Amino acid sequence: MVTLRTYISVLIFLALSCQLFPQDNQIETKKLELNKLKDEISKLEKELSQKKIKEKKSLKDYENIGKQSFLVNKLLASLRSQENQKQIEIDNRIKEIKAIEKEIDLLQKNYAKYVVANYKYGNYTEWESVFDAASFQQAVIRLEYLKRFSAKRKNDLVEYETNKKELILAKEKLEKEKEEKRVLTAQKAVEEKSLEKKLSEKEKILNSIKRDKRKLAKSVTEKRKSEQKIKDLIIKLVEEAERKKAEELKKSETLVSADAKTKREIGESDYNFDLSTSNFASFAEMKGKLNWPITKGRVVRKFGENRNRKLNTVTINYGIDIKAGGERSVKCISEGVISTVEWLPGYGTVLIISHKGNYRTVYGHLGEVYVNEGDKIKAGGLIGKVGESLEGNILHFEIWNGRQNVNPQTWLR
Repeated sequence: MVTLRTYISVLIFLALSCQLFPQDNQIETKKLELNKLKDEISKLEKELSQKKIKEKKSLKDYENIGKQSFLVNKLLASLRSQENQKQIEIDNRIKEIKAIEKEIDLLQKNYAKYVVANYKYGNYTEWESVFDAASFQQAVIRLEYLKRFSAKRKNDLVEYETNKKELILAKEKLEKEKEEKRVLTAQKAVEEKSLEKKLSEKEKILNSIKRDKRKLAKSVTEKRKSEQKIKDLIIKLVEEAERKKAEELKKSETLVSADAKTKREIGESDYNFDLSTSNFASFAEMKGKLNWPITKGRVVRKFGENRNRKLNTVTINYGIDIKAGGERSVKCISEGVISTVEWLPGYGTVLIISHKGNYRTVYGHLGEVYVNEGDKIKAGGLIGKVGESLEGNILHFEIWNGRQNVNPQTWLR
């Protein structure tokens, strides 16, 4: 016959398994993602190192080092996220230890009182309580009380021993979590130095390209191609939102048994994070009141048609280009979810944020990024820093309403 203790042990094991296995899988997934990023960086580094230093002056080399910087940024953002998560786990573990210690202290005090009482008044036995009782009813009450008191003392002892074991285990876990955080912090420091080195190398190549009119013209061509890619990314996000809406509608109209069919008809998501914006503040209501993504900036390329006198070319701008004046920090203009962090030739690191009401904002030419895809961010939240492009420290900024791009200047304060 299975004892109660065995039954409880099985339940505890199953509960811990449910908590630990998904966490282990998550850690393994993170490791695979980081290793993939490192492999991509190594591949690009090898490609660039095959050239002599004096040959590293082409637009392709500039894009190569730019993509390396983007990948290191992604790696850093992931490490920062893991480091923050590990700190939360450490803080929770410390709270758990304090709670256990408090419980142990209370049990010790209660047991000490019990020992003192026994020493002063002697051990009041069940038979003594019966003979000393004024009535039969009082004797029954006293017997019941003593039984419960005795059971409570035994339970307190069991609980005390259990808590001591839990405390030892919690302290061991705390030390392990602290060590894991230390490793993450060390990894982050290494990658920060790597990024600094790459940005320095990128600047040297950039200075060489800036003097070459032909290379500048080629960069404009690359930019035009990337403009279409940004549009494609926006359309993909719009289609994902429509797919999700259709799926929710269909689920509400059909039984649970039809779920598999629903997924086949509508298609699976390419995004492994929540893109929902329903809980955010209205974006549409903020038209004309939104803060600028960078402070002390000035618009150097307006929305729509623009002529480049130096290259004698006319281009269409889907957004606006803002030259950073000293402060290069980029902030989210309205609360939303980080939907895309991508690298595109001509625009470097591009970040897309989804907002309530099918609106999206695009931030291009970022040198550093502090967020990950799937992160929820508030209005004014720091998302990165403007990087140096061929035209200087310029942020490319767009606003989209569904599939239609709109003039950001009519929306900003």
